[in-house]
Amino acid sequence: MANTIRASVIQSCTARFNLSETLDKFEKLTRLAKERDGSQLVVFPEGFIGGYPKWSTFSCFVGERTSEGRDEFIKYHNAAVEIPSPATDRIAEVSKATGVFVVMGVIERDVGTLYCTAIFVDPVEGLVAKHRKLLPTACERLIWGQGDGSTLPVVAKKFQSSVESTRTVETKISATICWENYMPLLRTYYYSLGTQIYCVPTVDARETWESSMRHIAFEGRCFVLSACQFATEKDYPPDHPVADASNRNPDNVMINGGSLIVSPLGKVLAGPTRKPEDILTADLDLDDIVRGKFDLDAVGHYSRPDVFQFKANISP
Repeated sequence: MANTIRASVIQSCTARFNLSETLDKFEKLTRLAKERDGSQLVVFPEGFIGGYPKWSTFSCFVGERTSEGRDEFIKYHNAAVEIPSPATDRIAEVSKATGVFVVMGVIERDVGTLYCTAIFVDPVEGLVAKHRKLLPTACERLIWGQGDGSTLPVVAKKFQSSVESTRTVETKISATICWENYMPLLRTYYYSLGTQIYCVPTVDARETWESSMRHIAFEGRCFVLSACQFATEKDYPPDHPVADASNRNPDNVMINGGSLIVSPLGKVLAGPTRKPEDILTADLDLDDIVRGKFDLDAVGHYSRPDVFQFKANISP
């Protein structure tokens, strides 16, 4: 157990596409995870900064766009953040003040294009890496660009053991966003780099998501930390599209959470939770990864490189 760290997933949502309010919420929840649970690493959901525009169509049709849709995109574009920026500086300040490593989903603005991105923020080094979602899902492709092989980091991080203060725990941390997790070769790439703490910022609140997360943890022999938004209509601007415009209600659920933490043997350590705002925390014994690889290493002794070959293009 000495090779153990304590980590949390945060179930929450963007505050009405308001950057200042959302950053305040981030700080409050990070401090709570640290002070109450002793967390050393926290994972926030997909699009936590910038927002996930559930039910928005941006007035798009095959072959046509509208002025209303363009105006809606202006609002969404303005809610996004550049990387780096004062917003990421604020995140780094909170990380440093609390000593907590942060993995967070943000909507990144790069000139005229938006990306669904996960950032890695170290309490000592600050912003150390980012990952852009390789393939936005379905209508997300209207508003987000595609990432490439240059932002597929597995970040090495040393933590103090949460159970033996004189012990240093070496970890490798990755992030895979929402339905990227259904890209087998992307998972294989991260497995090949030795990911141990496989972070999953998401907005997928389906019942099937738990099964997917348990499968990936078992397949990759890694800890899976899945952080999903929970949002209601009151968490969006008053004029934001909803499922049923004739039945608007501040308490109608837009995104239904389901955050969880899974061990390398597929055991659920915490969650899934359906609470509007929640912090799930678990001790991650890194030796459990080795215990799992005893009989299954998907990129080692349980692979057949003489039959199947894998190649990744990690250039921009």
